[in-house]
Amino acid sequence: MGFFFYRSQPTEKEEPPSRALSQLVTLLRSVVALTIIILALWLVGDVLTIVFAAALMSIVLHGLAKLLRKYVPFIPYTAAVGVVVCVIFGLLTGLIWSNGPAIGDQFISLKTALITQSGDLREHLAHSTLGKIILDHLPTSLGGNDSHNPLGNIGFGIAGSVTGFLSSAFGLVGTIFVVMIAAFYFAISPSLYINGFLRLIPPAQRETTRELLFSAGTTLWAWTSGQALDMFVVGCLSSLGLSLIGVPLALALGVVAGLCNFIPYIGAIMGAVPALIISLSVSTKEALLVAILYSVIQFFEGNVLAPLIQRRAVHMPPAIAILSQTVFSSILGVPGLVLASPITAALLAVFDKAMPPLKDAESTQMATSEINQEELDAKKEEQKEQKNQQDANKDQQKVKQT
Repeated sequence: MGFFFYRSQPTEKEEPPSRALSQLVTLLRSVVALTIIILALWLVGDVLTIVFAAALMSIVLHGLAKLLRKYVPFIPYTAAVGVVVCVIFGLLTGLIWSNGPAIGDQFISLKTALITQSGDLREHLAHSTLGKIILDHLPTSLGGNDSHNPLGNIGFGIAGSVTGFLSSAFGLVGTIFVVMIAAFYFAISPSLYINGFLRLIPPAQRETTRELLFSAGTTLWAWTSGQALDMFVVGCLSSLGLSLIGVPLALALGVVAGLCNFIPYIGAIMGAVPALIISLSVSTKEALLVAILYSVIQFFEGNVLAPLIQRRAVHMPPAIAILSQTVFSSILGVPGLVLASPITAALLAVFDKAMPPLKDAESTQMATSEINQEELDAKKEEQKEQKNQQDANKDQQKVKQT
């Protein structure tokens, strides 16, 4: 008991009261700022979602323009952004002109097939004891019989947010147009908007805020470019695999799988469900092959492709990614689910830049038995070799420059 009531005597190294009070004020400011951010997300979440979407798209345009100027240095930055926009619109126009009707027909057929197969699946479940139990515990929004299931409220909430999103003053097309126009102007002159935001910050904190903004922007560019590559590979592999299996509408299903992969972890399940439902219309064997196909693709994506991308992009812990999707989808609806990962990536980048790194991170791994002493020594030796290799590469570059 004496341990709990023991109070150490003050020493000369203890912080003075003025410094402790300053730290308390800083903590209170952080809490108030966090509270304001949460309230802003709750009250004007739709507007902030559009602003963030425009900022994310402008970062993509800015990154592509920088990449273009790297290989064509004489072109002005504004002209580089214009060229990037023209190329993107040209590619989209060419894709729609050449394959638009075929893709549109496949998506219409996919929608009809999904509605038909969902009804057939529900009817099949209704004729078995286990199926009736499943239907009785599924919410009505998902085709079940339970109108009081909390998941039903979530389903209706998401459906309501989508309906409101589509039936707003601008509608979905108008919202996308606003996002694209805002992103273009953000990308044309990013310094104008960054400096305007910095004027809202106290002068003493402006340089730190500028560094945090640049860190978040760099992380978002790395995450978006890496995720785009990931989506492309998953979409191509899905279309090719489904075609080889003989599943109808393989192209549309591959496009759906690729687009859904923009949402990490949960998107993989969302992209596989339509393919499984369509394959059930062929045979149970086809459905089993489709399940194996998507499992292999996700194993390849998670263990081979994602580590290669994260090595040059950004690493996001799986638990944080899934929890962020839950939180932002509950606050912002479907747009929150789509944008949860890039928002979290930006927040992690800001947190990593603002907070000092842990010097004894390995001690926690040792305490939780994640690694032992031999593995720790091997890890330190590997880090030492990597550092020596980096130093050697820098020396070689200096020699080449001289």
